[in-house]
Amino acid sequence: MRRYIRRAAGLSLFLLAALLVNAVRVQVLQAEDLNGSPANRRPAIARYGEPRGDVFAGGRPVTGSKDTGEQLRYERTYPDGPLYAPVTGYSSQKYGTTLLEHAEDGVLSGTDPALAPLPFWNEFTRSRQPGGRVLTTIRRSAQEAAYRGLNGRRGAVAAIEPATGRILALVSSPSYDPGLLSGNSPAVTEAWRRLNAAESHPMLNRAIRQTYPPGSTFKIVTAAAALEARVVTDPDAPTDTADPFVIPGTRTTLPNPVPGCRRASLVYAIKWSCNTVMANLGVKVGLEGMLGTAGRFGFNDDSLRIPSGVAVSGFDRRMSVDQLALSSIGQFDTTATPLQMAMVAAAVANGGELAYPYLVERTTTWDGDTVRETPRRSYRRAMFPATAHELRRMMVEAAERGTGTRALIDGVTVGGKTGTAQHGVGNAGTPYAWFIAWAQDRGAPRPAVAVAVVVEDPEAAGGEISGGGDAAPIARAVMVEALKPETSR
Repeated sequence: MRRYIRRAAGLSLFLLAALLVNAVRVQVLQAEDLNGSPANRRPAIARYGEPRGDVFAGGRPVTGSKDTGEQLRYERTYPDGPLYAPVTGYSSQKYGTTLLEHAEDGVLSGTDPALAPLPFWNEFTRSRQPGGRVLTTIRRSAQEAAYRGLNGRRGAVAAIEPATGRILALVSSPSYDPGLLSGNSPAVTEAWRRLNAAESHPMLNRAIRQTYPPGSTFKIVTAAAALEARVVTDPDAPTDTADPFVIPGTRTTLPNPVPGCRRASLVYAIKWSCNTVMANLGVKVGLEGMLGTAGRFGFNDDSLRIPSGVAVSGFDRRMSVDQLALSSIGQFDTTATPLQMAMVAAAVANGGELAYPYLVERTTTWDGDTVRETPRRSYRRAMFPATAHELRRMMVEAAERGTGTRALIDGVTVGGKTGTAQHGVGNAGTPYAWFIAWAQDRGAPRPAVAVAVVVEDPEAAGGEISGGGDAAPIARAVMVEALKPETSR
């Protein structure tokens, strides 16, 4: 009898051990896979069971949450959705998150361990904290000015505080309302289909995710390279550039937008945007020198985060001499995001030192205690201070007496550079209108803002399309707002 009892007890112990092993397998070894299974609704129910933390601009929230009473209880709302969509992105129960909603998801959803009162608190208690806050560097009035200026036309605006790298405005147009994607209803599916099928691509963040040929705005980079390489030692002295100028290695002559570019000085070439002079200087600097200078401004950097990822602005590493000539005037395969060209203007404005651009000032708990603060840090030394000084002088000349007069502001020193970028097969597409600039109050120690504007579909037609006519007034409106005292922004 005892033998049977022992056998039964042994079998029971074996079964108990098997149950324990299976529990460990399910709850420990397979926990991550099971938690992430599409059939498991509990993470989604928990994620949307509490209001999400908010993104702030200028001290006010630009996001919110609404109680739907459904199983996935809270949906994201965006009071000024199209205005701030390039900053916030969307948070969708069906399609996930993008931009700041994605980059700062841990803080906003309350899962970031830094929000907990004690280390490992969330792990031990299996809980999450109330969603935290993300305070951006955006200035509301500058953002609104950029959005109004584009007025639904395809294009983008990026504005930076040169000394710190704080992003003051980030606008993409046409835009969309992220709130249309917040839930998981059939209406959300239809909105997703419609937005992705739209010819104007409203969900494309043109400010940081779209690259364009920068056209003549890139001549600031070429001018920096020529000065740094000592190809030009006196910016006011004539160059040896012929007009007509035959692109090296070809029989093609390069046109100029204005007369007077034959043997023109670098100052004149920037002021009136002489293609021949800048192409000639780029060839003289050489591929290695142009690559080095472009890289110090941020071109070919695939690691830039603001904290959302930024598309790579490109300057080809291998080119023939004729391709280098065209690349030196912002054509051929040279491409740039509006943020990148704002960085070019910012480097000039800040004496050659380029601050790392950033969009998040700090993150906090739901009741305002700081979790993380973004420090000011140097990105790269784009050029020597003496070079930056000369470029500032040239950009002021271009703005005051050249192609950028529509960006001028009373009582303010403005430096600018226009650009008209050809594109399409055989350059048959409508040119893009560019303008980059910086502005400094005449009593201020340093420039307060650097801005880049691109307009894909300018209002002017044919030869009248220009960065000075289409993009400069938008840049001016943004700079006016950025120059105002902070309390009134």
